[in-house]
Amino acid sequence: MTRQALVRVLSLFVLLLLPLGLCWAEPMLPLVSVNGAPGSAQVYSVNIQVFVAMTALTMLPAAVMMMTSFTRIIVVLAILRQALGTSQTPSSQVLVGLALFLTFFVMSPVFSDIYKEAVQPYLQDQLEALPALQKAVKPLRAFMMAQTRDPDLAAFARIAGKNGFKDPDDVPLQLLVPAFVTSELKTAFQIGFLLFMPFLVIDLVVASVLMAMGMMMLSPPVISFPFKLMLFVLVDGWTLVMGTLVGSFNVPK
Repeated sequence: MTRQALVRVLSLFVLLLLPLGLCWAEPMLPLVSVNGAPGSAQVYSVNIQVFVAMTALTMLPAAVMMMTSFTRIIVVLAILRQALGTSQTPSSQVLVGLALFLTFFVMSPVFSDIYKEAVQPYLQDQLEALPALQKAVKPLRAFMMAQTRDPDLAAFARIAGKNGFKDPDDVPLQLLVPAFVTSELKTAFQIGFLLFMPFLVIDLVVASVLMAMGMMMLSPPVISFPFKLMLFVLVDGWTLVMGTLVGSFNVPK
């Protein structure tokens, strides 16, 4: 990909982060005014599109976390680490990296649709920026709608004063994103609960055995930790967890 094509892709992605109702009527924005001799002044201005684009780039991490599968994956991995009783292993950097690559794996059909329907026509000058933006939003919207529970969407619609929507395309992003994140957190906690229960049973059994033997001074988590690790390794826990996480997403075809 050439440098010009890369710039166009980045600009389209920045547009994806902007509100759809953004007004581009004002071309220049005064930035700095320098007064020299009496009656003369030099005004330095910045193109408002560049200014808004650079500001929108700060929303990129939030978009990756809140509009993709990242939230569910990282929450489940954090609960799994807590259930194992390892507060620092794997490290937070490893969990975040694993969550990012799993996110790219899960979202690859969505990203492929965005590239085919919006980015590629935009690079070939077949679409303008705003029509390309509208086409790029559709696969992402379809993904979020497939994961969002109807009660969560209805709750945020009620908060926003909306009576209902006849078509999924009528749901605005500012309403769909919080409903999607709420549904993702619910699903992540449900998966985390199922992961936590076997390890909790081991902790209870070890604590009961130690109490029955009168070993009050021994810490049950220290004794149960190797048993939890052995159980997790014997059942090939990482493969099961990753497969469950990937399979839990309803990716539109």
